[in-house]
Amino acid sequence: MALYFLGRIFALNNILQVLFGKIIFKNPVIAASGTFGTGFEQHFDLSQIGGICTKGLTLCHRTGNKGIRIWETVSGIMNSIGLENKGIDLFIKQDLPMLKKIRDEGVRIIINISGSTMAEYVELAALLSEEEADMIELNISCPNVKEGGMLFGITSSTARELVRQVRSVNKLPLIVKLSPNADDIVKIAQCCEEEGADGLSLVNTFKAMAIDIKRRMPVFDNIYAGLSGPAIKPIALRMVHEVCQKVKIPVMGIGGICNGRDALEFIMVGATCIQVGTANFINPNSCLQIITEIDNFLRTEGIPSLDEIRGII
Repeated sequence: MALYFLGRIFALNNILQVLFGKIIFKNPVIAASGTFGTGFEQHFDLSQIGGICTKGLTLCHRTGNKGIRIWETVSGIMNSIGLENKGIDLFIKQDLPMLKKIRDEGVRIIINISGSTMAEYVELAALLSEEEADMIELNISCPNVKEGGMLFGITSSTARELVRQVRSVNKLPLIVKLSPNADDIVKIAQCCEEEGADGLSLVNTFKAMAIDIKRRMPVFDNIYAGLSGPAIKPIALRMVHEVCQKVKIPVMGIGGICNGRDALEFIMVGATCIQVGTANFINPNSCLQIITEIDNFLRTEGIPSLDEIRGII
């Protein structure tokens, strides 16, 4: 395969290939949900990344939250988007056919879904079960929606029941996106594994807050929002390490990954793949740059594959 980056062609072999469950990724770098749209807004060759995780989908169209929805911090961003999306029917009709084209080029397509009720999650999963995609990412951890999401992601009992019901109606490989705000993220990860999840992705954003001191009011209409970016990386890394020690299913590491070194840290604590989120807003070529930096590290260090260093911590 070849990596097109900033006008140059880098010849790569299978040194970056990884196996996530039964699915082969050409490399471990995936564009995270909510930061990449459906990919076609980007200005580089999408066939070069390992995968795309779509923006979160709900059954019906959502306009999202009112007021300020993005707020920059010293080392990251806070968002209160509110799952703005076109709804599952239009996604299947308009976006999925385009995504199938890059899937034919070896890019894995992961569809992120979220719901306000358990029944909504189940209906979404059933609708997507026969579609041409590689995985479903079950978002049980979105902290910026007043109902749903967070409800299912903070206790093991609700997470267990949701995964059980979704697993029963969906044939596609299922990964569950875990919340760092959970009461016990390791226990929830184990419950998801026990109920048939094929993998996990963690972590989603941290519940956070900002104040407008001139108005003497919270910045966000919903008061709280989700913090992402470099500020959360050390905590996210610790959580990924803890979970990888306790489950047998593969993990996608998420949280403040901005460069190849960050990605390698997550792989060394056990992650099979990584997702890149906030960095896409800072540098639209982040995914390609991270792929190149991982490849350069392996070649410089004489490491034949990522399997050699995965989970060595």
